[in-house]
Amino acid sequence: MRVIPDLSISPEKVFFVISKSRRSDAEASGGGVVLDFGDDDMSYGRGGRGDTTDRAELVGFIRALNVDEQIDLVALTWLGRGDGDVSDWRQLRAQAAQAHNQRTASYLIGTPLLADYLEEAMAQFGKSFEEFEEQL
Repeated sequence: MRVIPDLSISPEKVFFVISKSRRSDAEASGGGVVLDFGDDDMSYGRGGRGDTTDRAELVGFIRALNVDEQIDLVALTWLGRGDGDVSDWRQLRAQAAQAHNQRTASYLIGTPLLADYLEEAMAQFGKSFEEFEEQL
């Protein structure tokens, strides 16, 4: 029988990051339309204000997490991208703790496929995003 390690971060917080990350990514891809906000301020494919709001909310949320929760979030990202499996959790978490700094939010938000990686990692912990969505 496989033992599932305990997480310092709640599944609800991880799923919140997944949800906000997906919304931010969807708005950032914005259909590839050039939006003209003035002579000096043109943006290609940006979702406008909603993108900034979701991204800013996500940054604030991640920064407000305690150090252990931030470390778990990074380790979960690495787990989800295939850097190991649940049996490697202690090592992944130790590496994330060693790498921890004040730029965790920027690092995570800048990670392509963040939501997919976190969702995959949570599946390895026996948690599904669909179950979370049903509770909303």
